[in-house]
Amino acid sequence: MAGTQINPTRMELTRLKKKLTTATRGHKLLKDKRDELMRQFLDKVRENKRLRERVEEGIRAANKNFLLARAGMQDPVLNTALLAPKQRVSLESEAENVMSVEIPKFTFKTRTPDENDIFSYGFAFTSSDLDGAVQSLADVFPDMLALAECEKGCQLMAVEIEKTRRRVNALEHVMIPELQANIKYISMKLDENERSTQIRLMKVKDMMLKEAHGYEDPLNE
Repeated sequence: MAGTQINPTRMELTRLKKKLTTATRGHKLLKDKRDELMRQFLDKVRENKRLRERVEEGIRAANKNFLLARAGMQDPVLNTALLAPKQRVSLESEAENVMSVEIPKFTFKTRTPDENDIFSYGFAFTSSDLDGAVQSLADVFPDMLALAECEKGCQLMAVEIEKTRRRVNALEHVMIPELQANIKYISMKLDENERSTQIRLMKVKDMMLKEAHGYEDPLNE
């Protein structure tokens, strides 16, 4: 319903019509953005599920091998073997813009390119189960990184979807109906004023004809 403070003028009517056109266009764009975000969000959710299953499977394999290694090795020997790692990993983060959402992208580099540097111990006094555990963790690390990236992306996209949904609803259920009601109110007021002005002019014309010639306009009878 139109507010009482609306100024029923043609200039205000033109301004509100332009605002309604902009709001309608913005509503369509936001709906398209929301739908595309939802599509990409669901893709990421499926990818997240796949990565989580792979990571959990890799961690289970590593834990199993560690338990076997611990059962077959003395604790001091095991602790000494893992005390001073040879390899070092550095992590770098970038951002990818997806529908106005800054999705993190992680990359990592190892200190040396030699894959055997993940083993920080000699093989003379350690079991093969420990080798398998370390190798399992090394194999699952890229998937763990991808999972962290995917989960963070899902969180950020979910927040953006909710913000976009609120904006779409505000335009669809508040702003656009209010503009339409105000435009209708001003149009009715302008039509009413135009009819009133026309009636007054006809009465003035009738009065002038009656005063000048002593008869009334038959159209006004």
